Amino acid sequence: MGPKTILVCLTTPENTETLLKVAVPLARKHGAHLIGLHTVEALLVYPGIAMHIPEPAFATFNASQKQESEAIKEVFTKHTKIEDFVSEFRLIRAEAVSAVERMVECARAADLVIMSHEDKEHDRYDQRHAQVQVIRESGRPVVVVPLNYDGPEIGTNLLLGWSDTREAARAAHDMVGLADEGATLTVLRVVKAQQDALKDGDAIDMVEMFARHGLKPTLEYREPMGTSIAEVLNKAAFELGADLIATGAFGHSRTYDFVLGATTHALLRDQKVPILFSK
Repeated sequence: MGPKTILVCLTTPENTETLLKVAVPLARKHGAHLIGLHTVEALLVYPGIAMHIPEPAFATFNASQKQESEAIKEVFTKHTKIEDFVSEFRLIRAEAVSAVERMVECARAADLVIMSHEDKEHDRYDQRHAQVQVIRESGRPVVVVPLNYDGPEIGTNLLLGWSDTREAARAAHDMVGLADEGATLTVLRVVKAQQDALKDGDAIDMVEMFARHGLKPTLEYREPMGTSIAEVLNKAAFELGADLIATGAFGHSRTYDFVLGATTHALLRDQKVPILFSK
């Protein structure tokens, strides 16, 4: 079964255009309820700081927030008003918590979350690194879309980055709901030495599971050849014409990620197609 509640986290008018080109076709295909979420930043005054903020500063701040919210809502309405599925623009004030915490709260009731790649030029301070937090804390699959992405609709040609982990298994099953009937699917293992597919029972079981869902799966192996797993996945997606990469996210501890880095962070830094992250 495909997603029936899709949450799109809308941060800027520019990124809203890009996200809705991905989200609207998915909502249309699955008859989903599409929620466009925009958080309004809170102007916090800390009690330990002796500082007077003039009333015109509050007025200017609120006016800028209202202007941005209206611009985002206008784009959302433009893309959804002619559709048959139910759509809802949800404006939420961050109040005493961050925008990211509000996104996490709203994400938990969604079947799928769609977010933009981090936009260092336009994102507000309280929206920074939102993708990492929503993936880690919401418990929901999250599709992150590259900035200014203008590629094909998701669901026809999929790529799964497979490893024998809980997170990869979650990604595999989350991806099934986004795949079109008869979609092409490549299950890709990145290994240092060529592996005998006939002895790779776990991967074969996954391929057979996908086939029972009516997909057209193949199992493929690639060696890193001195590059990272993220680079191999991006290159394979380009060569195969994939419209989505699915992968498990943050399978290591936060300390490991911070000291050594990890595939999830690498993909979040550099992605060419939408990526489904499952934690």
